[in-house]
Amino acid sequence: MDIQSVGASYIRAGQVLTDRSALSAVSRWTQAVSEADGVCVIHLTPGADPREVTAELRDQGLRASPNHVLRGQPLFFGGPASRPFPTPPIGFKPGRARSDVVIGLLDTGVAKHPWWSGSDWYGNLGPDEADAVEGAQAGHGTFVAGLLTRRAPGSRLRVERVLDGDGIGDEATVVRALNRMRERPPHVLNLSFGCHSFDDHPPPLLADAIAALSDTVTVACAGNTASDRPFWPAALPSAVGVAALDTAEEHRAPYSGYGTWVDACARGDWLASSFLDHGEFAGYAAWSGTSFATALVAGAIADAAREMPAKEAARRLLESDEARQIEDLGVLVPAGL
Repeated sequence: MDIQSVGASYIRAGQVLTDRSALSAVSRWTQAVSEADGVCVIHLTPGADPREVTAELRDQGLRASPNHVLRGQPLFFGGPASRPFPTPPIGFKPGRARSDVVIGLLDTGVAKHPWWSGSDWYGNLGPDEADAVEGAQAGHGTFVAGLLTRRAPGSRLRVERVLDGDGIGDEATVVRALNRMRERPPHVLNLSFGCHSFDDHPPPLLADAIAALSDTVTVACAGNTASDRPFWPAALPSAVGVAALDTAEEHRAPYSGYGTWVDACARGDWLASSFLDHGEFAGYAAWSGTSFATALVAGAIADAAREMPAKEAARRLLESDEARQIEDLGVLVPAGL
């Protein structure tokens, strides 16, 4: 599927997202329509610009967006931490802790690992939820799952694969996955991916899908953009946007997104977690990125949600008078590993 660059954002070429209410309005640009889980992907006729079609539909009061490309957010560019590195086994034992808290994990999937080999949630995963073993971000979901497991022991993960082995997905796939969650919403939702939008406004279907999970705390990464440009879905009012700090938990990691739309921050540099048992890796890795700071914040909220509703746990964490507040990075959440 072709990807079109639009400034610092990316969209699927020739595609617009909308719902059924806009089908007649968009018919003159429509070559084909694929509909599933409340989302219509309009495949445009040759020459139609997704941005121009989106603008016309929005002028009519309709919900529409180009099909933005979303990417996982480990550290991509430069420096020694821009890829995962093998690391010795980590001395963590899951123990027998049990929690009723469910954490939704939309990512590259989760691979087999000793930390959850006997868990009910992993046993229920199908082949479509397995982590990729090839690609620049193979193991991303497994790494995030390990941080969640250590930060919120006993919590159950509900996994859905929305990113490929290179960490690439799109808005249509993510919104459909979110819409499917409405029947059994998780208490906390970890989204370690995101995008800029073509016009820096929130993508409406993505915003609607997250807002509809009204009892779920959605935690999303601020992106490895080194920029204050809004990064979606982290910048949505209905999401907890998370930036990354250095190993000392003192300063912003140089790659991290920041801004008034960021709600919390946690260590993102050189974290160690579960990984693939593949190639030079024996099930463990060290990696950096806002992806992983996000998992620490999501895990902290899930751990606190053992004793109270998840929304209340998040409110107490973000509004604590005792916690350190950092300008443009929000409240500091200790790694707690």
